[in-house]
Amino acid sequence: MDSLRGQLLIASPVLEDPNFDRTVVLVTEHTDEGAMGLVLNRPATTAVDEVAPELTLLVDADDPVYLGGPVAEEAVIVLAEFEDPSEAAAPVMGSLGFLPAGADEAEIADRLLRARVFAGYAGWGPGQLDDEIEADAWIVEPATLDDAFQADVAALWSDVLVRKGREYALLATMPPDPSLN
Repeated sequence: MDSLRGQLLIASPVLEDPNFDRTVVLVTEHTDEGAMGLVLNRPATTAVDEVAPELTLLVDADDPVYLGGPVAEEAVIVLAEFEDPSEAAAPVMGSLGFLPAGADEAEIADRLLRARVFAGYAGWGPGQLDDEIEADAWIVEPATLDDAFQADVAALWSDVLVRKGREYALLATMPPDPSLN
């Protein structure tokens, strides 16, 4: 399978892992060695200033930390849109990439267009993500820069499905528990 870096993974109803129920994951790396991504629509109740006050130079102090996935949940990851994409530690797509480890927040803040803070990430071993896609656990859709910074993250799952169109737009209207319908 071609690299899915820069693509969105939309959790389908077949995906049974509760860590990913109705999530939208931005694939940040995908090679033969495995894949990594960030869940975009799981804000925590914890604000950035509670966890990493030094990052309030990059984001608002009361912005939530987002739960990027179940791997290394104690790891703090900053995804940012850079004025100069070459400043990203690892590019994801276009001007979107990761803040370099050990970056001086005061120095780089003026060169970022926007940023979001994540705790943890989603990870897959070699071939695992490809197998999950083959089993229809994930729906793949090209990402936009705005997806990574959408304000109404509660609507992101359905918004991306509607954008994909056809039967996916119908899926976006499905209640979380169809048996309660």
